[in-house]
Amino acid sequence: MKPATVMDLKVEPVPVDEPPPLQVFAHMSTLHGIAHIFSYDRITARCCLWLLFFLSSVAFLLCVCVDRVLFYLEYPHVTKLDEVVAPAMVFPAVTICNLNAFRFGRVTRNDLYHAGELLALLNSRYEIRDVHLIEESVLEALKTKTDFQNFKPRPFNMLEFYNRTGHDIRDMLLACQFRGSPCQPEDFKVVFTRYGKCYTFNSGETGPLLVSMKGGMGSGLEIMLDIQQDEYLPVWGETDETSFEAGIKVQVHTQDEPPFIDQLGFGVAPGFQTFVSCQEQRLMYLPPPWGNCKASPLDSDFFTSYSISACRIDCETRYLVENCNCRMVHMPGDAPYCTPELYKECADPALDFLVERDNDYCMCETPCNTTRYSKELSFVKIPSKASAKYLAKKFSKSEKYIADNILVLDVFFEALNYETIEQRKAYEVAGLLGDIGGQMGLFIGASILTILELFDYLYEVAKYKLCRCSDKKNQSNSADHGTVLGLDDVKCHVSNFH
Repeated sequence: MKPATVMDLKVEPVPVDEPPPLQVFAHMSTLHGIAHIFSYDRITARCCLWLLFFLSSVAFLLCVCVDRVLFYLEYPHVTKLDEVVAPAMVFPAVTICNLNAFRFGRVTRNDLYHAGELLALLNSRYEIRDVHLIEESVLEALKTKTDFQNFKPRPFNMLEFYNRTGHDIRDMLLACQFRGSPCQPEDFKVVFTRYGKCYTFNSGETGPLLVSMKGGMGSGLEIMLDIQQDEYLPVWGETDETSFEAGIKVQVHTQDEPPFIDQLGFGVAPGFQTFVSCQEQRLMYLPPPWGNCKASPLDSDFFTSYSISACRIDCETRYLVENCNCRMVHMPGDAPYCTPELYKECADPALDFLVERDNDYCMCETPCNTTRYSKELSFVKIPSKASAKYLAKKFSKSEKYIADNILVLDVFFEALNYETIEQRKAYEVAGLLGDIGGQMGLFIGASILTILELFDYLYEVAKYKLCRCSDKKNQSNSADHGTVLGLDDVKCHVSNFH
């Protein structure tokens, strides 16, 4: 059934309350100044001056309000720096990598057959390259390992190759202490990076997280390492798998962050004791539009928590799988490992291009909450002339070997406190409203209620005008026995009874 929109009603005309004149409203309003503009007398010069002053104040008010709104839309922020003392602090994870990825003594004939060209030891014809650069002892060993006559190659796997030929922590670790108590090779977790087989202390996976109870030396990690330079792979060419340097690479990071040591690590040289004084920094950034941090979790199949390192490794893995259909040994996932041929022809060039040039592919935003460690490094020489013979005797090595291979690394908290670096909103909605309200009170003496007064008066005037127009129209169209009113007219009349 179609609803009726017009009803025939016999009604008497209802008088509509007329709103007060503008002069009355001006004298009753809390808006300053308009009482002098709309006076009961005729318009005078005094009224014109008040009108000029009022309009000038409104203009200044609008300018200030626009300026405040534009400043708010810039979304400014401030940075608060604080230092917090703690009774105990979780010790960071410390990842170490020998700069030499493969021990020459562990490389077999089958390894050289498959990866000899990748390691720049053989040419494409399986022949020793640059024979004139090779020491006699190394050449003899290499000739034996490169005798491929009647050789039947066996299956080859890059992960197994890295794991077997990488430096073993049980051979490198000569001494280890944490807070004065001995630590063992079992306290170091194997992790693969672009440097090959590396080790992480206090990863949280080999035992409970270790804590420091005070700052300073002796309250952290102290290790003595043998970098085993006599096991370094001979270098006769430049490849991504060989290194010109001797020593270790170190990264101090949180347990939630995977090591990205080739980009974020620092070097430690043999013949020195390196002191690494750390201070924990907890950074809290603002998300857009106030800042540029990433508030959403990492969309990754490999990592649960977001960090720049996790994002970067995830991106590099996806890039290699898309372009080479394989992954490098240090990359997560279930894609097949690259063969030595793919390492040389695709994986290494693609990753180098991604790291050095293609910054648009891997856009890793700063996490909104992150922890990092500021570091101060200092060095002393080891061994001293007085201790060289003792150390040589203790480890059954020559003094030259001790000087070329031994290093000591000390990692500790500078003090048992941490810094908080927090971004905060410099101008919020409450500040914007406060500024606008203050300026309204200063220039025109108005408040939110004053604005409501103006809207209420305008509503009453508009309602009065509309109802009068409707009454005149209905009177002209009325019949002798009644008046035909629309629903809107009825509502208008009924509203006047309330």
